[in-house]
Amino acid sequence: MSLARWAQAPSLRRRLMLLLIGAICLAGLLQGISAYRTALEEADQIFDYQMQQMALSLTGDQGRQVVMPRELELIIQAWTSEGIQLFHSGTPLPQRAVLGFTNVRANGTEYRVLSVQSGREVLQVAQDLAVRQRLASRLAWRTVTPIALMLPVLMLVIGWVVSRSLAPVERVRRQLSRRAAADLAPVGEDDLPAEIRPMVHELNSLLGRVQQSFELQRNFVADAAHELRSPLTALKLQVQALQRAADEPTRALVQGRLAAGIERATHLVEQLLLLARQEAALTEPQALDLQALVRQVMGEQAATAQAREIDIGLVHADELQVRGRADALRVLVRNLLDNAIKYTPSGGRVDVSLRAEGGAARLVVEDSGPGIREDERARVFDRFYRSASTQGTAVTGSGLGLAIVKSIADRHGATLTLDRSQTLGGLRVDVRLPLA
Repeated sequence: MSLARWAQAPSLRRRLMLLLIGAICLAGLLQGISAYRTALEEADQIFDYQMQQMALSLTGDQGRQVVMPRELELIIQAWTSEGIQLFHSGTPLPQRAVLGFTNVRANGTEYRVLSVQSGREVLQVAQDLAVRQRLASRLAWRTVTPIALMLPVLMLVIGWVVSRSLAPVERVRRQLSRRAAADLAPVGEDDLPAEIRPMVHELNSLLGRVQQSFELQRNFVADAAHELRSPLTALKLQVQALQRAADEPTRALVQGRLAAGIERATHLVEQLLLLARQEAALTEPQALDLQALVRQVMGEQAATAQAREIDIGLVHADELQVRGRADALRVLVRNLLDNAIKYTPSGGRVDVSLRAEGGAARLVVEDSGPGIREDERARVFDRFYRSASTQGTAVTGSGLGLAIVKSIADRHGATLTLDRSQTLGGLRVDVRLPLA
């Protein structure tokens, strides 16, 4: 990924910071608005209460000097029931009294007026609404200011918490960035949070599989280079012998050997390519009719068996459904039949059976060939290993047929066992595939 694309990529840190800071700001804004409105309402109630207390304290004492809080800017006046003004302070208000709280507009100003009757007198306490709103706003802002001051502190705390929380991710990134391309060692899982440890565990598992795949490929290339060297050298020698052949019979003999050598080399290369393709197969498994697949492969091998005068037959076949890759399973069956036909002497027999047994599809291929010694049955699945039991025969193989079968069986969760055939005396190959 280029630097520009990396800079534009979604950032978990940026996303967390934006979401958390946005949530804090929204919560702070809502709380500030609520606190401001609540403070205004409470201040209004407090001012009304102060006006009531002032009116009660002045009832009957209009002749005395009245001391009032200057910041409240209260206006006080008293009237008799006949409309005679007994006392007033501040701007005179209209001579009308509605008992209780009212809003009165006079002299271009709106007042909050409290009228209280005491005997034959009416006492009025008034306050300019603009003054009241100014004082209430001042009190409300004093309530909101601490919230506004705490928001930057909360943002800093959020940034610190997010950075500390994402520190393990940054540590893992640094570990990976310092590695060489061939370094596939596991990443340290110590002191990782519970949310990150599973991801790192899966990463280590992936690195292990990649390491194993690299080892297999390295061994495959080394083995292939070693195995190809011998047939290619033999072909080179046969070409030289063909060039030195003095007469036609010798030339024909060398040409036959050269053709056989080319055929063996071609078969080896095909097996190598087939093994590499099977190990790198990425197609998804699907439900397959195993009986139809076995019959199809047997039909393809029938001509080869007939040419060698080998009796090949399907002695039992249940209708079974398995889940797998059709091409791979077709290669598995073909290699088993090819090996059985190749190592069975002329006039021999190859039997195939397909049964449902124990929740699995059991494919058995038996032949009347030399078989494989018990001490070699585990080794014949190794690449390029040739059994000593077949060295006395005229057939030469690449040592990859059963290795390919084992690779396909492992990828399909199948079990593969070799034994001696009780009926034909040769090799019996038993493959058990899970039923779909």
